[in-house]
Amino acid sequence: MLQNWNKLGLIFNPNKSTLLAKGATGYAAVPVMHPLNDKGLFRIFFSARDNKNRSVPFYIDYDMATNSVLAESDLLFEPGEMGCFDDSGIMPTSVIEKDGLLYLFYIGWNLGVTVPFRNSIGIATSADNGKTFTKLFKGPVIDRNHIEPHFVASNCIIRQGNQYIIYYLSCTGWDHHDGNIMHHYHIKWATSQDLIHWERNNNVAIEFKYENEYAISVPRVIEKDGKYCMWYSYRGGPFSDKYRIGYAESADGFNWDRKDELVNLSPSTEGWDSEMVCYPFVFNYNNRLMMLYNGNAYGKTGIGLAELEQ
Repeated sequence: MLQNWNKLGLIFNPNKSTLLAKGATGYAAVPVMHPLNDKGLFRIFFSARDNKNRSVPFYIDYDMATNSVLAESDLLFEPGEMGCFDDSGIMPTSVIEKDGLLYLFYIGWNLGVTVPFRNSIGIATSADNGKTFTKLFKGPVIDRNHIEPHFVASNCIIRQGNQYIIYYLSCTGWDHHDGNIMHHYHIKWATSQDLIHWERNNNVAIEFKYENEYAISVPRVIEKDGKYCMWYSYRGGPFSDKYRIGYAESADGFNWDRKDELVNLSPSTEGWDSEMVCYPFVFNYNNRLMMLYNGNAYGKTGIGLAELEQ
């Protein structure tokens, strides 16, 4: 069934916020939401940029009932010490609760030499519902290895029975294109019993589909109507280098069927999301399916909200 997503507008503009006085220089990229109560109050984590152009983590508290931002955080935690996997930036990408703690999975950034960057996945935990965090380790919990030699990045984690499944961006390689170095990445999955040790067997969840498609990122998975549903960003192919939001379905959470044509959510004719729509986060609110998403410049223009037409 065609998904008609009705845009409700820009809900947070980082360039008109208190974050500018807290060391941030704009951006609110890759929103990920955590409910604070059952009345529509949500904590939305995202990455801004600091004065060194590094991704750094913040949050806002957003009230769906009044469509208002109630609070804007200080910097949650700093990039890692020199030489660590996250010394060039931190980007929140997924949250999940376990044993009274909130686990924040984040992308750690390293600047590169032969290629522009390398990413890995780290964890920070919170005992106060995401108000403050402590890094669990100085090193990553998922990194490149013998079967994935390039990098791993944005991710989504769900619980399935007594195990966890992570869907994550996996780089398949780099090449030269029109004088630039270009990455290629799709979505894989792995499983864990404890959120720390992951069994990875090179399993692909979302594979390239279109000619010249080169980037599939930020997977978001929910269970709905007896099946697993995933939204994600993709670029290349029919849309050149401008992200669009795709969709896939699965009966078991492991084998996926891409159905990008079902998503009716295009860039606007003008304004903050006129060039691209990307980095979705889909959630339920009052029996309505809602989506946070970014627009132009990969989150530089802020966070928007859309609602699935009933």
